[in-house]
Amino acid sequence: MIRKMILAIAVGAAASSAATQAATEQDKASSAILLQGFHWHSHKTNWYDTIKNQADNVAGLGVSHVWFPPASDAASDEGYLPRQLNVLDSNYGSEQALTAAISALKGKGISAVADVVVNHRVGTLDWADFTNPTWGSWAVTCDDEWVGATGDCDTGGGYAAARDLNHVNGTVQADIVTWINTRLKGVGFEGIRYDYSKGYDPYYAGMYSREVGSNFCVGEVWTDLNYDNVDAHRQLLMNYINGTSGECGVFDFTTKGLLNKALESNEYWRLANNGSPAGGIGWWGQKMVTFVDNHDTGPSESCGSGQQHWSVPCDKVMQGYAYILTHPGIPTIYWAHAFDWNLYDDIKVLADIRKQQGLTSTSAVSVQAAETGLYAAIIDNKVAVKIGGNNWSPSGSGWQLAASGSDYAVWTLGGDNSEKERTVVFIYGETASGQDMFIRGGIDHDYAAANLGLSCTEANKLCALPISHNNLLNATTAPWKNNDNYLDWYGIENGQGAGAEGTAADWTTNVWSSSWGTKMTVAVNGFGEEPLNNYGDHYWMLDVQMDCSKTVNGWFELKTYISNGPGWEADVSQAGTPYASGNHFAQCGKINVFRRGEAGAEFDNF
Repeated sequence: MIRKMILAIAVGAAASSAATQAATEQDKASSAILLQGFHWHSHKTNWYDTIKNQADNVAGLGVSHVWFPPASDAASDEGYLPRQLNVLDSNYGSEQALTAAISALKGKGISAVADVVVNHRVGTLDWADFTNPTWGSWAVTCDDEWVGATGDCDTGGGYAAARDLNHVNGTVQADIVTWINTRLKGVGFEGIRYDYSKGYDPYYAGMYSREVGSNFCVGEVWTDLNYDNVDAHRQLLMNYINGTSGECGVFDFTTKGLLNKALESNEYWRLANNGSPAGGIGWWGQKMVTFVDNHDTGPSESCGSGQQHWSVPCDKVMQGYAYILTHPGIPTIYWAHAFDWNLYDDIKVLADIRKQQGLTSTSAVSVQAAETGLYAAIIDNKVAVKIGGNNWSPSGSGWQLAASGSDYAVWTLGGDNSEKERTVVFIYGETASGQDMFIRGGIDHDYAAANLGLSCTEANKLCALPISHNNLLNATTAPWKNNDNYLDWYGIENGQGAGAEGTAADWTTNVWSSSWGTKMTVAVNGFGEEPLNNYGDHYWMLDVQMDCSKTVNGWFELKTYISNGPGWEADVSQAGTPYASGNHFAQCGKINVFRRGEAGAEFDNF
């Protein structure tokens, strides 16, 4: 340890300019969300341009940091066999493109995290002819496979695919600090992700981070997990953190493995230990960076592609996000899941809940259930989550459903409806057995572009209206309402029940006829007799909490579709609307009454 300390002082003195030490996200109750900004096949395209072009959507996810792939010249396509550290042209793009991508994110308030691969390195033409920076045989550990190595012996585990670097050597230390401090920080990087962190003493990871003043520091300590001895696995994570003197956090591979097992085998009981989370977050959430899958563990562009070394079942990925985005630690969103698997909207809803409710890396967890088929917990006494196929909901008053999907649900105390108002739409339309009414709507794209400065797309939902359904009791329509988070123009949303043609409505009447048999009511059955219906039979009802701030001064458009026959209704020409359209115009926060294909409209207060 004395030798390490002396060399650390020497590195600090040798640096061209002393770095001002900045507190990392791992030093506080962090609200950060990390996006892994690539997958295993990203090198096959001009990837930095992709990141730059997606900057708006990245910001829309609510992330604070983006982890980039290795930036330096490398012998491997993916960048994990670094060759010339100081050359920042790679298969992902040029140094200029890298700088532009980081700048685009920084303009959105998002910090870039560098993938720092310093456990090992390859020579330019041979085993260890290192250039940029130039090192000799003393830079390779004595126990490396290369017979010419003359350095100190390895301070961690070996890596056979490249030369293990001698971090005890002062020149190696100084050159790594200079590379990070001048080249990586020079293009805009502010944080560090250490690759293969078990390959060298964590002391050096902490030292490098302190020397360059990183704002985010996390190491990859991926070791075998014995499910019968979980504590031993998470102790290795604690050892790494302590080895960096608390400077760096660590990816929570214990939680990752437990999620794998729970989702694969229905063994949700594995996620709890004595009433607390059983992963690293149960011991030291502040230092944990959680994830569902990454470029190594999971698929890439689609299920079945990429590395898939230790992946969550493809059809249960959203359960994983429901867990990590409500629990302590700093959660990581995987680029492929958000941008290639069409899970962007579903993940965004969960990320928004995390931000709105103020959950952090140190949030408190009260496990409510951990058994075969079910895990449930309450976080900070204001967010409840359940994953698994078994039924569960939080007890007590005030809980409102904020997000749901296949075998997961999230509730908030007081709900996520602070900006939402109850809005009801009744539309008359006679139907036959097997026919159902769906509604699409929002704001007209052309109007939004010309008058509101909005460029609306299906992906950004700028012309869609956030909603949450008040009626989930109708067995027929409930699956279509599941994961239906917007009144929009685009049809079925990700995770919405098959067969949906938009937002589902429910058939209602003002008086249930005795000739129809047992009385059905909206209050009990989700359809039938409804007190708000003062209009008669065949009035289909949409009852939602709607974000009125997204409307045009309280107005929004809608049009109906009846499945299995009638299809779309005819255009109408309604009077007194804020702009011209062939659709009905309704008012947010009121009871709106229409007839299919007719221009008349009635607006009533609750």
